[in-house]
Amino acid sequence: MRNSTRSGVDPFIVMDVMEAARKAEDAGRHIIHMEVGQPGTPAPEGARAALAAAMGEDAMGYTVALGLPALRARIARLYGEWYGVDLDPNRVIVTSGSSGAFILAFTALFDTGQRVGIGAPGYPSYRQILRALDLVPVDIETAEANRLQPVAADLEGLDLSGLMVASPANPTGTMLGRDDMAALMEAAAAQGASFISDEIYHGIEYDSKAVSALEISDEAYVINSFSKYFSMTGWRVGWMVVPEDHVRVVERLAQNLFICPPHASQVAALAAMDCHEELEANMDVYRVNRQLMLDGLPAAGFDRIAPPDGAFYVYADVSHLTDDSVGFAREILEQAGVAVTPGLDFDPARGGGTLRFSYARSSEDIAEGLRRLKAFMEGR
Repeated sequence: MRNSTRSGVDPFIVMDVMEAARKAEDAGRHIIHMEVGQPGTPAPEGARAALAAAMGEDAMGYTVALGLPALRARIARLYGEWYGVDLDPNRVIVTSGSSGAFILAFTALFDTGQRVGIGAPGYPSYRQILRALDLVPVDIETAEANRLQPVAADLEGLDLSGLMVASPANPTGTMLGRDDMAALMEAAAAQGASFISDEIYHGIEYDSKAVSALEISDEAYVINSFSKYFSMTGWRVGWMVVPEDHVRVVERLAQNLFICPPHASQVAALAAMDCHEELEANMDVYRVNRQLMLDGLPAAGFDRIAPPDGAFYVYADVSHLTDDSVGFAREILEQAGVAVTPGLDFDPARGGGTLRFSYARSSEDIAEGLRRLKAFMEGR
């Protein structure tokens, strides 16, 4: 059978790195994982206990398409706690991870062939999901002077139908300030482009709180997830906040594309939102790991880095060492036993000279990974 042209998306390179690392582990090697953007911790204990109790009493059948009402209400309350935003729970849509939210948002907002701007470097699946939906991803080459975030001037002449931003960003960990976010929203609106804000790393910030697009305007799609701050990657549950007049549009799509988000994951997610002490303990680890990376990467020879504002990544310029980040990452895995992500995943034009290092694992793992990287670079 023939394949559609829409199916011709690029591989998600970090998943290929994970597979290579798994094979190395199956062969008996000990691998330090700095490639994957997921916490090394499980879902909070309270979340797991709540689900265990619920499974004894509930068949865990379908929920309504928009998600459990109690979870939608609790998410709405979070916006008051974190941002001082009074959010109507009816605007909250629970999704099958942020990936499900991207599919719903892109399908609800854009017609075939329309152009959607994404920052480069940026999360690679934006580009591939857009392509799979017969949309046109438009890479916006960001500048180091702007900490690799798009700015309003970058949108001039692009003729966009949509703009996707992420703050804190993957792979850089950089954030948009309130004025810069507002300027981007205004510039997008001026050319009739819908604004989508990926906020899945909110809660993982260091020196200042991330700004939500909802603090500026209700005319945006805001996407978040329980994967990162709430340490629930494999549970595949996220959420989206949309303008009031878009709720029914997204609901119809969600009913048909997904039926509903995973019921069990929603139960756990609701409980996770009140596990503040455990989640902040995770943040204490990320703070330690961030400093380990900022000290240890330059000592190992990866000295072209910028401190991340949030998330748990360091994006390094290695263009003075290689123009083949895929091959370089393979060499590091084979010789040092450390899995890292090639920048080509995030930036097709410039990513051959960059690597992303994740520090989401235990501090012991991060310290050992840095020791191995230093030994590798000294022997290279």
